[in-house]
Amino acid sequence: MSNRCARILAAGCAAVLAGSLGATPALAATTWTIQPGGSITAMSGKAAVEDTTTGSTITCLSSTTSGTLRSGSGRPGAEAGSLSAISFTTCAYPASNTLLIIFFLQPGGLPWQVNFSSYNAAKGVARGTVSNIAITMSDSMSSGLCSAMIDGPSATADDGRVMFRYTDSTGRLSVLTAGGNLRFHDVSSGCFGIFHDGDPATLSATFTVSPKQAITSP
Repeated sequence: MSNRCARILAAGCAAVLAGSLGATPALAATTWTIQPGGSITAMSGKAAVEDTTTGSTITCLSSTTSGTLRSGSGRPGAEAGSLSAISFTTCAYPASNTLLIIFFLQPGGLPWQVNFSSYNAAKGVARGTVSNIAITMSDSMSSGLCSAMIDGPSATADDGRVMFRYTDSTGRLSVLTAGGNLRFHDVSSGCFGIFHDGDPATLSATFTVSPKQAITSP
């Protein structure tokens, strides 16, 4: 190998190494400031669960949740908070133009964990995930014909996850339909193809958080 080639190769390796070393601390050092933190409640308008393969959607008139956020600065984004109670009110599937099937949605895997991952300072928007999600659902018919479990890749691991966006200026948290890993499991035969085992599921809702939080990351 010529001296000139050796110098070029060494310079390239040094540049790659410097880039790698420069990137790692930036990722590892991400911390968060949460104010005031502490106990929170949140209420949404309509909330929806959808089987994205069949297009079948259960819509709830509202959803409420309560939990806690860690307060202060220098906090890690992982497990920055938890949701200890979640409820869904008046959930229904439109079986026809005149028939609504009422469903009960019961959260499992509590507490659900709140994790922050990125922050847009220009827009005052934090993004993250809610994890440990599991939801059991069943219709209100006396025979309970249709029932299913919503979870992550496993039906029993309470490993469901959704992504969210929180806006500091409004105190509103939107659960996003993209980026999650929810799936339907243990779908009973009485669902008649409305939902299928293994179909991807989405959960969507926009919550107003009280007290309003200032969530930032340097």
